[in-house]
Parts: sequence; structure tokens; C-alpha cells
Amino acid sequence: MNESTLQFYPMHSPADAHAFRTLNEEWIQKLFTLEEKDRRTLNDPESQIVAKGGQVYIAKLDGQRVGAVALLAYGEGDFELSKMAVAPGLRGKGIGRSLILYTLEQARLLGARRVFLGSNSVLANAVHLYEVLGFKHVPQTELPYMGYARADVHMSHDLRTDMLSA
Repeated sequence: MNESTLQFYPMHSPADAHAFRTLNEEWIQKLFTLEEKDRRTLNDPESQIVAKGGQVYIAKLDGQRVGAVALLAYGEGDFELSKMAVAPGLRGKGIGRSLILYTLEQARLLGARRVFLGSNSVLANAVHLYEVLGFKHVPQTELPYMGYARADVHMSHDLRTDMLSA
């Protein structure tokens, strides 16, 4: 993939919000059940994420929205990486990796000391990617409550000591 055609930016339009919702609904509904928290977040990312100090980031490839991720603010320098999605035909091509690295750098700029996430063991490729990028497995009790029934993997990335992987 030609990296020069891949760009990342904060959500700023209804089309961005629509891509965030549809990209996430696709994978969640394929593998799991869309939970009430998913619906609230995906239907109104502006009030559920951005207005609370977080952000949604969009990945565009050749002008098409092909990826999205949310960074939710929890206070005290804690942020949750959530709703990571890449278009089905483009998975495994490095877009998710680049989007996560971009998001971690944005988290640093927002003053994050730690970024954490909840995932599922069914998503082995995603869990492996998080591991490669410096996330460590932790007990759920060490993290703020995320509220997803499907989360059976809990990970944390300490931005104060961990260096971002290339």
C-alpha cells in the first residue's frame, strides 16, 4: 500500500460520523451482538465521545473512509481505545496498525498517561496487533469499567514509560 495515500484526521463531518458507525456495525454485528452502549456511542459520537474530552479518528485511503477508532476520555490521564474498525476488504494491510499508532500519538498530545482497551479473544489478530504495539494484558479490575459484555481481553498501554512501536 502506498502510505502517501493514507491519511488520518479527527472526525469533523456527518460523513465521518456515518463511516464510524457503519464500519463498526459491520464487524460487531458479524461477530457479536450490538449492545446498547454500542448504539449510543455509534449513533451520537459527538455527545458520547467528543463532548466528553475524547475524539474519533478517521483513516482515509484515496479519498475513501476506510477506518475509524475512538479515544474516550476517562479523566486523570486515562483514555480508552474503542471502536477500532477497518473496512473488510482492507484488513491485514497495515491500516489498523497505522491508525492505532496515530491515535496513541494523539492521546499523548491530549495528556494521556495510559490508554486501555477491552477486546475479545475471538479477535486474535486484533489482540496480537495490540500486543505488538505495546499493550499489556491486565486484569479487568485494574481498568475503569468499560461496560461491554463481549470484552474478555483487557489491555493497557502506559504512555509514560512505554515507547511506541514502529
